[in-house]
Order: sequence, then C-alpha cells, then structure tokens
Amino acid sequence: MRVMRSAKEMGIATVAVYSEADRTAPFVRYADEAVLLGPPPSNQSYLLGDRIIEVCKKLNVDGVHPGYGFLSENAEFARKLKTAGITLIGPSPEAMDVMGDKLSAKHAARKYNIPMVPGTEGAVSDVEEAIRTAKEVGLPVLIKASAGGGGKGMRIVEKIEELPEQMERAISEAVSAFGNGEVFIERYVAGPRHIEIQVLADNHGNVVYLFERECSIQRRHQKVIEEAPSAILTPELREAMGKSACDVARSCNYSGAGTVEFLVDENLNYYFLEMNTRLQVEHPVSEMITGIDLVKEQIKVARGEKLSFQQSDLKINGHALEVRVYAEDPANNFLPDIGRLVTYQRPSGPGVRVDDGFEEGMDIPIFYDPMISKLITHGKDRTEAIQRMVRAIDDYKITGCQTTLGFCRWAIQHEAFVSGNFDTHFVKKYYTPEVLVQANDNEEMIAVLAAVAASEQNEKKATSTSETSTKVKSRWKAQRLN
Repeated sequence: MRVMRSAKEMGIATVAVYSEADRTAPFVRYADEAVLLGPPPSNQSYLLGDRIIEVCKKLNVDGVHPGYGFLSENAEFARKLKTAGITLIGPSPEAMDVMGDKLSAKHAARKYNIPMVPGTEGAVSDVEEAIRTAKEVGLPVLIKASAGGGGKGMRIVEKIEELPEQMERAISEAVSAFGNGEVFIERYVAGPRHIEIQVLADNHGNVVYLFERECSIQRRHQKVIEEAPSAILTPELREAMGKSACDVARSCNYSGAGTVEFLVDENLNYYFLEMNTRLQVEHPVSEMITGIDLVKEQIKVARGEKLSFQQSDLKINGHALEVRVYAEDPANNFLPDIGRLVTYQRPSGPGVRVDDGFEEGMDIPIFYDPMISKLITHGKDRTEAIQRMVRAIDDYKITGCQTTLGFCRWAIQHEAFVSGNFDTHFVKKYYTPEVLVQANDNEEMIAVLAAVAASEQNEKKATSTSETSTKVKSRWKAQRLN
C-alpha cells in the first residue's frame, strides 16, 4: 500500500501479486491489476521469482518494487529480472552480492577505512584459530554467521572453554537458517546503540545520506521502536557517520535507497555492522524529518534520473518516532498471537501517520511476519513526538489479538528512553511482563480516581447550581410582589 500510493501520485499504474491468504487484502483492491501467485506458504507464492517474471511479461510490466521482505535482497532474482529486461527498483545484483554477505561487505568497506569491530577478517572454521582470535581481541567475543541476520547463527562467548561448543552451535544454526555455515569472530561491544544511516545514490555518482535512525529498542534482535534523529549523536559524529555510510555505498557502486548499519559504543565510537540493500521497514521516520519520499526517489533513480538535491539541501526538521505494531503477546515472550481484527480503528490527527495493510474483520495470516502496521508520529522536538505517540497509541483501537502497542507505550515513557540513556539491552534490562500489568493497574486506578473526582465535582456543581437557581427565583418573586 505504501509503495503503490507513491506510484499512483507519480501517475504510474500498478500490478499487485498476491497469495491466497491475501486475497481480500486492501493492497489487492488498491492496485490497477492483481494476479494470484499461489497458495499461502511463501515458497509457493511470494518467493516464486520465475512466476513473478511471467506475470511481468504477460502484463508488460516495466519495473518491480520488491518491498521489504521475501525477494527484496535476492541477487539471483535481481539478475533474472535484468535478463528479462525488467527494471528492479533497487540496487544491482552485484551490489546485493557484496553486501549480502557480512564478510564480503566488511572487505569492501575496508577499502574506505570504515571503522570495524576488531575480529577476524575472514571466515573461521578452525577452533584453535578461533581461540587465538578471541584471546587477541579480548573476551567477550561474538560468533556471527556470515550470511546471518535476525540473531540467527549468533553466539556470545564469555569464557574461552565455552568457545568450541558455541562455535559448533553457531555453524549448525547458520547452515540450517541460511545454507551457509561460514562464521566469523569479533569483539563483543557491550551496551551498544544500533544506529543506521539512510543513504540514496543515483547512477551518476551522486550519494547522499538522509541522517540517522536510532533502532536500539529490540526484542529477539528485531527492532520494535525507531526514531530519527538519535538523541546521542553530535553534529560532528552525524557528519562522520554519514560520510562513512556514503563510502560504504560507493564501495559496491550502490544505487537507490539503502541503509548502512552501525554499532555505537558507550564512548561514541562507531563500527560498521552491515548494509541492507533495500528500503527499510522504518524508513518513514527519515521521510518525516527530511520531507523526502524515499519510494519516489527509488523510482526516479531506477528510471535513470539524477538526484534532484545535494547533501547541503538536506536539513533535519523536528523529530519522528515509529513503533511497529505486531500481533504478538508481550506477556508471553513476544510470541505471535494471530487472530481476527474484531476491532480495528486507526489513530489520526496532526503529526500522525499509519502505514498498514489491514482492515477491521480481517484475519492476520499465520504464514507471514505478524506485523499489523507501523505507527509514526512527528513533532517539533523529541518530547512532542513522544507525547504525540502516547496519544496515538491510546487512540489506536485493536481487539481480537494481543499487540505490542502496550509494550511500546510503556517503553517510550520509561525513564531510560525519555532521557536517551538506553542501548540494545533495553528490553533485557527493564522489561518483564509484570511491568505492563502494573502499568495497566495504575492507569485503571488513575481512571477510577479521575472518575470519582469528576463525579464529586459534578455533584458540587449541581448543588451549587440548584441553590443559585432557588435564590434567583426567590429574588424574582420578591421583585414581582413589589
């Protein structure tokens, strides 16, 4: 829906491909044409690149926007589109290859002297070599899958004697999840901030950055709250990280919209983490503070146009916040809580944006990511953006399944978040299911007390009004008698 709205504003006709699970989804109706791909499982529908290309040829489609998931970072699909003469609204297959593997990405970035977390430069399979590396960089260390993401194939090692077993587990998990058992070792950065830079590049050598997004509030290594700009970056650090992000893009001849992710330690040292070769789920916060429609820019770049602005033209306007509204139960370790949206009423008002694809009465499919929507607020400063988000969450009515709205409301009002003094361990440090129960109990008590106070005040007003009315009537009668 988000991509098609920008396309429609540009006068571009759209074709939606969908699975049987999404037959009644709003995006299917919104598109100019819609084609069924297959059954609900993604490997029988949304992951069928050849089938999608068949649809493109049949309907004379010029370009494909891959969205955020499924085939969005699949270099093989990008190559097949290119062979078929269809434009991918995204980077080249070669750029995806380089940045799709963490080791090759680091190798490319080193050419531009981008700061890296100390560790191995290549894959490591020999336990003795791994032990030597761990001793050199210092414990604790992090074992990471080269092709990994989302916390899979990742192990923290705090004692040397634990390293062989944890390495074996990481390799096994990497093979299972990605079909690639390569792992590498780097020093574990304690208490890091996860900060990413939005970049845009055209096919004429121009690269700009649209500032940063703070993405440190995560559960299971997956983001749940994002904001722009970050509360901790100085203008000097922002400029340095922005330049590094643009250099990472240059290192693989990148074009289109991409995100360069960094870890920032407690001393504000930053280290290159990876590059996402697609539009990020959290891109709206960057749009809100810059006024740039990233999807439109992606389409223009794919058409061969030059960027219409330079770095000096970009300014930060206010502050933006995004919470991901998942059909998950925060009280049950954030496990998916699929159900029917019995009530679904979006918030609205100044500075509030909802990117979603659901309507009241729809079922949330069990086959895909359980995200219902992204709720975004914008304010003149961080305080207003937070206050506006609290109001928007309160106005968002969803029944039929558990959601992360309550957790997000609690998190953005937590002292650590409000002060800006938090890191990727926020959930681990501060969250337990009990805090939400306590917060709800407190709100109910406040509501009861407020209702009682209002009732007492109304009674006093009623009594006062009655007495005044009697006195007025008495004076009126007295005046008439006289």
